Amino acid sequence: MDRNTLIGLGLIGTIMVTFTMLNRPSEEDLKKEKAKVEAAKEKKEQKQEEKKKTTGKEEKVAAKEEGKQETADTLKQEEKAIEVAEVKEEWLTLENDKLKLLLSTKGGGISAAYLKEYESYRNFISEEKKKRPLKLFGKGDAKNEIRFMRQGKEVKTSDQAFEVVEQKEGLVRLKWSPEAGKNLIYTYQLKDGNYDLDFSVKQEGFEASSYEFNWEADLYKTERLLSEQRRVSTVCFKYEDEDLDWLSEYSDDDEKQEKSLEWIAFKQSYFSTIIRPEAGFDKAKKGRLKISNFEEDEQKYHSHIKKFRARVGLDLKSGETAKMNWFFGPNDYEVLASYSEGYEDIINYGWGLFRWINIYLIQPMFNFLSSLGLGFGLVILLLTLIVKLFLTPIQWKMYVSSAKMRILKPEIEELNAKYPNKDDAMKKQMEMMSLYRESGASPLAGCIPMLIQMPILLAVFRFFPAAFELRQKGFLWAEDLSSYDSIYDFGMYIWPYGDHVSLFTLLMSGTTLIYTFLNSGNMQQPNQPGMPNMKVLMYIFPVMMIFFFNNFASGLSYYYFISTLISILTMLAIKQFFVDEEKLKAKMAAKKAAAATSTTKGAKKKSKFQERLEQMQKAQQERMKNNRK
Repeated sequence: MDRNTLIGLGLIGTIMVTFTMLNRPSEEDLKKEKAKVEAAKEKKEQKQEEKKKTTGKEEKVAAKEEGKQETADTLKQEEKAIEVAEVKEEWLTLENDKLKLLLSTKGGGISAAYLKEYESYRNFISEEKKKRPLKLFGKGDAKNEIRFMRQGKEVKTSDQAFEVVEQKEGLVRLKWSPEAGKNLIYTYQLKDGNYDLDFSVKQEGFEASSYEFNWEADLYKTERLLSEQRRVSTVCFKYEDEDLDWLSEYSDDDEKQEKSLEWIAFKQSYFSTIIRPEAGFDKAKKGRLKISNFEEDEQKYHSHIKKFRARVGLDLKSGETAKMNWFFGPNDYEVLASYSEGYEDIINYGWGLFRWINIYLIQPMFNFLSSLGLGFGLVILLLTLIVKLFLTPIQWKMYVSSAKMRILKPEIEELNAKYPNKDDAMKKQMEMMSLYRESGASPLAGCIPMLIQMPILLAVFRFFPAAFELRQKGFLWAEDLSSYDSIYDFGMYIWPYGDHVSLFTLLMSGTTLIYTFLNSGNMQQPNQPGMPNMKVLMYIFPVMMIFFFNNFASGLSYYYFISTLISILTMLAIKQFFVDEEKLKAKMAAKKAAAATSTTKGAKKKSKFQERLEQMQKAQQERMKNNRK
């Protein structure tokens, strides 16, 4: 492999390492952790029981905090709006052909969300073969409430008892009335064929100066590898007149609201919940967005992804209605783009040029091939063939450049032997430049085509793991192309490899190793002492792939395997049928002889670069002379 190809592969490897973070939850004794949680819960209950035994004034305060104070009717009416009460909870169902939502009369919020068309990975591989709706979050996992100050105390609607005002197909209306003339009305409306519902809040009679909308959700695990879901899950948000922004995907993070927010998304690997207010979330009330991971001793550590939080300002005046739209659905590019709100930006297709390639080249081709009704394994194969066909002229250029450098290799080695000292580096460089110019070869001729290919190689690195279409689609031994394929499970985690053997990763690494071997003859070994053996380093990258890609989507490993295999076959075909190295050698020799003749006659003018090199050489020689004096 020549130096330019190595540089290209090295750049690819560097960026892949940057994009890759191997996260894996450590092994935990679930029974022991559950016992800890139960003990803490029991201790808390004991403290509450002790408070109930207080007498006199203390008993009255404690009863007030629990919502059990039995005093005059006028006082009860006053306290009802601001204290936590024992509320009888009833569940209401709101559903269409795509969604099933559970609403609670305690707080009037959405307590659970299910997607009817999809199922979790656990259910997907279950022998039961009964499709169960995918749970985004369940009872006890979510809270959406309005918060405001009244009589010097904070009111949280999640603690209040709502009554059902109206319930019919696709519509639920709930009302909280702490006293006569003061009402807070929630209206949920869901239409068939949609992943979103309209949500409105109307307040009547309250005189609060500001309101906050608080939305919390602990999203449920839906895919095969929880650590991979955590690696790509975060809170995304869009400020008014700005591009998409997001919190850290790798660690706990938060954001103080700076401007009016157009929408907020709780995004995980393949599904999201997005809320968009009609008038934007108020910038006057400084809100906060937050993402945090579960601690290992928490009960939800092994079943949920992360804690998603958003507390933002809501423009809500007496007698007026604040309207919002709430999306619960897949991170499918076409579905998200259909809302024309920029939701599709939450799909991580990479940044800048890589994203453009995916959106305007890879995604359209993928959609077209998928529309033909082909299996997704065949779709990836055809997509790879199309991409490689597009890149064939570039590979041709690379091979011809590689062949020229291979022909010049003996002369380059002679120059290295002729100028072994560092003091002669400038002379050696000048003669090499003359050799390249006279023979028509250039070391950069192979590097530039590699740089042209790199954006596509890196773009698909982002495309396949994010492509919703591959979710739970099988091919050969891979049961789910959006997750890793496994031909053998160890039953234990082996650092740094993992707990399984991914065959597509092994095939990808193997073909890369073969491709490296076929090009290794072009590699020049540095003759300076202490320099590493470049041929050895060349083989490290394919081996490292086994560890990097073992947990990656099998669709991605399959693509790289097919792509490298096609590159090998293309290179062999070019070498066998299209490029005659003997003729190329003769052509280069003739060009070199012609250049030598023209130089002898004085017709060949030195290039500016060569003149600069000569000036630098003379300056270096002068400095050496001065140092000897």
